[in-house]
Amino acid sequence: MIKSVPHSSQGVFAISVAAEMVSMEIQNLRVYERRGLLEPDRTSGGTRLYSADDIERLHRIRELLADGLNLAGIAEVLRLEGRVRALEDEVARLRRR
Repeated sequence: MIKSVPHSSQGVFAISVAAEMVSMEIQNLRVYERRGLLEPDRTSGGTRLYSADDIERLHRIRELLADGLNLAGIAEVLRLEGRVRALEDEVARLRRR
């Protein structure tokens, strides 16, 4: 039987695994969630599950921290980057018409 590969937005990694993947402390991941920088999936029991997209976002957070941004600045950069991606998608969709 062939198992399907989870979508990049599907939570599959426990917090300890996610923290290890990005070389961060578990507590940092909890802080980033409280500050709205990411939203991991939750099991019915409340366990956090991080997706490949979440891991990518954590790497981006790490880069921005290294550049000297505080968490409020990082939140704004991530928001603006998301807006740019949405606008680029919209432009591409309109060009295909």
